[in-house]
Amino acid sequence: MQSLKKYRRITVKIGSALLVDRTTGLKRDWLASLADDIAVLAQGGAEILVVSSGAIALGRTILGLGKRALKLEESQAAAAVGQIALAGAWSDALGKGSLRSGQILLTLGDTEERRRYLNARATISTLLKMKAVPVINENDTVATSEIRYGDNDRLAARVATMMGADLLVLLSDIDGLYTAPPARDPQAKFIAVVDRITPDIEAMAGAAASELSRGGMRTKLDAGKIATAAGTAMIITSGTRLSPLMAIERGERATFFRPSANPVKGYKTWIAGQLEPAGRLTVDAGAIGALLSGKSLLPAGVKLVSGNFSRGDTVAILSPEGREIARGLVAYDAADAVRIAGLKTAEIETVLGYEARSAMIHRDDLVVSHAADQARVADQVRTGDQVSSGG
Repeated sequence: MQSLKKYRRITVKIGSALLVDRTTGLKRDWLASLADDIAVLAQGGAEILVVSSGAIALGRTILGLGKRALKLEESQAAAAVGQIALAGAWSDALGKGSLRSGQILLTLGDTEERRRYLNARATISTLLKMKAVPVINENDTVATSEIRYGDNDRLAARVATMMGADLLVLLSDIDGLYTAPPARDPQAKFIAVVDRITPDIEAMAGAAASELSRGGMRTKLDAGKIATAAGTAMIITSGTRLSPLMAIERGERATFFRPSANPVKGYKTWIAGQLEPAGRLTVDAGAIGALLSGKSLLPAGVKLVSGNFSRGDTVAILSPEGREIARGLVAYDAADAVRIAGLKTAEIETVLGYEARSAMIHRDDLVVSHAADQARVADQVRTGDQVSSGG
């Protein structure tokens, strides 16, 4: 059994289908029971952050838009109406437990761009110092498909790591992770503890089950990779029952994801948590060996450059098989990266016409993925001797 009372700072994510009934609207009794749970944890000394879906789902109910697919502008209008109602409901529910709340609406850029990331973190930190519960959602009234998180599972993981939470709780319509989607496979077995999110674990994920929800088990595992790499434990459990947090405390079914034993910290937490890389660099075995030993990525180890990125953007580093093994802030624009890929350091100035950085990504701006199957990659690397691809 995982007790929530040992955690200092907890981020709780609530899905739309838990908060909103497609016919009657907001589930006030359920929200009241969750607010009571939050009050209990706060009284025990924990700081609670809430990432709450539901604005579009609630707005479409208020506006009578039914179950049909919405156009972008209709979704944004529904979000505008629903967000006011949702914020008011949270304020009322938490207020009954003598808790204050503050609404934070984020766009993708607020956590992807360094300056805005620091500003968002400072604002949320101030709310916590003032003993207010931050209620966070994506700013659906302005976000478009090109500039959105896409789901609140990953947003919750980004918030949890940004704020140094030691636990992320994803309340869902399923009580944890199974070996296969249980709705499709009655033989699926429940998994109580996940030590590390491996490719085999990822293969167990299914798709979203509700038109009110944009996330499925796949996005929850994506969230888990972000959270656990930064040292944040994660729990997936059912939120359909009343008092879902106290249900965890009572030992009801939930899947616990252990945090990494060697978590990413500080500045590199921001790099590792970037949701959408601007580009990708495919590297050779020698470069992989260099990265795993703590060295920089040099142009000599880069075999393929893809994406339209600028210097300072986050890019993903891929093995020859396409597995992501690291992320980092690239030192070159995409056009120049293409020109110098595969070149030795001494050749770069001749090709570019100016004295340039020796590293494509410096080790200080690079994070090796804890989600990568490093043992397997290391085995592949042992067959080569190209470690000079890193510096």
